[in-house]
Amino acid sequence: MRLVRKDLEKDNAGQVTLIPEEPEDMWHTYNLLQVGDSLRASTIRKVQTESATGSVGSNRVRTTLTLCVEAIDFDSQACQLRVKGTNIQENEYVKMGAYHTIELEPNRQFTLAKKQWDSVVLERIEQACDPAWSADVAAVVMQEGLAHVCLVTPSMTLTRAKVEVNIPRKRKGNCSQHDRALQRFYEQVVQAIQRHINFEVVKCVLVASPGFVREQFCDYMFQQAVKTDNKLLLENRPKFLQVHSSSGHKYALKEALCDPTVTSRLSDTKAAGEVKALDDFYKMLQHEPDRAFYGLKHVEKANEAMAIDTLLISDELFRHQDVATRARYVKLVDSVRENMGTVRIFSSLHVSGEQLGQLTGVAAILRFPVAELSDQEDESSSEED
Repeated sequence: MRLVRKDLEKDNAGQVTLIPEEPEDMWHTYNLLQVGDSLRASTIRKVQTESATGSVGSNRVRTTLTLCVEAIDFDSQACQLRVKGTNIQENEYVKMGAYHTIELEPNRQFTLAKKQWDSVVLERIEQACDPAWSADVAAVVMQEGLAHVCLVTPSMTLTRAKVEVNIPRKRKGNCSQHDRALQRFYEQVVQAIQRHINFEVVKCVLVASPGFVREQFCDYMFQQAVKTDNKLLLENRPKFLQVHSSSGHKYALKEALCDPTVTSRLSDTKAAGEVKALDDFYKMLQHEPDRAFYGLKHVEKANEAMAIDTLLISDELFRHQDVATRARYVKLVDSVRENMGTVRIFSSLHVSGEQLGQLTGVAAILRFPVAELSDQEDESSSEED
């Protein structure tokens, strides 16, 4: 998705102009649209014409319309999006208030205006427009004194950092200059990895080099991580995968990506994180039910106690027709983040999202047991009996 323009006021009213570039962007657009929004886009309209002789004919014309959105239809198989609404801006072919359906397409610009852009919608735009969010593979291609830190998306490779350090040759009886320079080089590469790789998104970090450079670098990096208690690197150690490349230049990344061990590792999907979170929730529900809640009312109560460690919520809930209900879900997400909790927004198109939907679409893993909630639940169920 490409962001062309964003005009938002202080009260978060305003409009955003976007260009969807991939089929997946149509899914993002579907999640951005809501009944009552204003959508401006190019469309084709059948227009009746009357000739001088009085005969009536019709032809199709391309025009730009602004609709007040009334209905949204998304075909997940074809990734097609149709938006029905009434015309709210003067147009030579379409009367004010007349109905029309716009079919949004990849590579065709549209402008979406809302009375209120909330945090969840703005975050989705940020993620859809930032290539780093779709890049779930990172790579460090290196040789002595040269390294490229890259992000690999389905359509391109982005170089995020280039590290160059002059490494003196080893001299007989004196290797200290060489070793010091090499250590400085490794340290700069480690800093570039921490600065440019988002481990929440990236599921695999390839470390590619000729010879033994990659082994030496990884040994140095994790030794330093243990010394400094660097949790970020230590927790993500299993994501690092060492492979051979002919050099430390960016073009050598292609051969590393063709390595069979790499291709099998990359067959995992981004949904793997969602599956694990849901699995953790089910385990918690089985072994420590006081630390696993689902259903909006119970999850909100747990949030009031600042007990939520991980919130699991379906993106379907943010498409709710009722503005107040939608705002309630947005408020919950914002509050959990303020309390330093993790929020995982599940796609309702994934199997894990469907499973979460069966649990009302909202669930939480708690930091500590909240027994009062369980007691209330027991009391209410016994009253019903």
